[in-house]
Amino acid sequence: MSQRTCLSVILAAGEGTRMKSAVPKVLHPIAGLPMVAHVVRAAEAAGSGDLALVIGHGADEMRKATQKFAPKAETFVQDKRLGTAHAVLAARDAISKGYDDILVMFGDTPLIDPAVLTAARLKLAEGAAVVVVGFRTSNPSGYGRLIEKGGKLIAIREEKDCTDEEKKITFCNGGLMAVAGKHALTLLDQVGNNNAKAEYYLTDIVEIAGGQGFDVVAAEAGFENVLGINNRAELAAAEGIWQTRRRREAMLSGVTLIAPETVFFSHDTEIGADTIVEPNVWFGPGVKIATGAKIHAFSHIEGATIASNCDVGPYARLRPGSDLRQKAKVGNFCEVKQATIEEGAKVNHLTYIGDARVGAGANIGAGTITCNYDGYSKFFTDIGEGAFVGSNSSLVAPVTIGKGGYIASGSVITESVPDDALAFGRARQRTLAGKGKELRERFASAAAAKKAGG
Repeated sequence: MSQRTCLSVILAAGEGTRMKSAVPKVLHPIAGLPMVAHVVRAAEAAGSGDLALVIGHGADEMRKATQKFAPKAETFVQDKRLGTAHAVLAARDAISKGYDDILVMFGDTPLIDPAVLTAARLKLAEGAAVVVVGFRTSNPSGYGRLIEKGGKLIAIREEKDCTDEEKKITFCNGGLMAVAGKHALTLLDQVGNNNAKAEYYLTDIVEIAGGQGFDVVAAEAGFENVLGINNRAELAAAEGIWQTRRRREAMLSGVTLIAPETVFFSHDTEIGADTIVEPNVWFGPGVKIATGAKIHAFSHIEGATIASNCDVGPYARLRPGSDLRQKAKVGNFCEVKQATIEEGAKVNHLTYIGDARVGAGANIGAGTITCNYDGYSKFFTDIGEGAFVGSNSSLVAPVTIGKGGYIASGSVITESVPDDALAFGRARQRTLAGKGKELRERFASAAAAKKAGG
């Protein structure tokens, strides 16, 4: 297949009115990635060297988004929605470049397996002019039927046009199609609009090609591969299918998911073998986890790198820029942002570390805060190797705690602390005998007076 050139034409011009959204339908995400980007990835994985994206509604927004996930794709605008064949012909300039294979795909079918596209291309290589991807279902009602004869596909029949016998067919049209590049424009240009909607239907090329003696065949795929998204309920269903696939893939690669159905991955999550993930963990984009880590329950992680044998959570939040080195620990109710936690360092409880470095082997006590923002600018806190920061301390950046430095509990540190120094940053305690009783009596009297006058 590598010697054959391939263009994927991805139809993404629909308004998606049933999504009830100002956002173009195909930009709604699955696993944190626009659904159309999943289609692009599948096309590329199937060997498609070039992409033509046919857009319409929200064209400017689509072009901007496309630059992120398919910067080399050509975009073509379908000004009027006159059917699927009309949409494909919007990319005429790209199709006319002389590719061996043309894949026609839909931007709202994000679960397509690249293997399905590869199989369709293989049939083109074997001599077919048109390949239609179909699926089998025990309930074909509402779907177009694939009518075959002698191993060839002779027609795609919409249900309303089917005979009683044809309605029993369970092999249905999935919409995706592969067309031999040398025949593509000739076939498309022959599609007419003599139908109830006066639209140009891509499916018509099946009978056009067959009538000219070309081989037209069907390729079978599982229903999930051609599942189209039209509303938020279907979007959620597709997300569920994607997550189920990814969880299984993770577990088969050596990751333990204690309650798989409660763990959610992003499209680019990387997670190493022998990592254990407890229930109710969410991975946002940009997470890389090495081997042997333990992610405890109810943790929320995005844009973070976690080295081998780290311990995270429960109830931890790692925000973008978090970099945990080997055997580092970020414990319960801790938040880390744009910070490096070096080897063996511990951030155990109820702590915020932002715009900082925590040196190897350092210990950060409960309730510690790096005060990194003054309302206008961010500042850096550097905590040296082996330092100890006592509980309920505030480190006001920019500030440096030297190697082996020791911060007394309850301190507010505004000046840098040298190596191995002990720093106090709190008012001296005073104890006044009997004052506690006096205060209680005063407060009780005031409360009683307020109640009596109320």
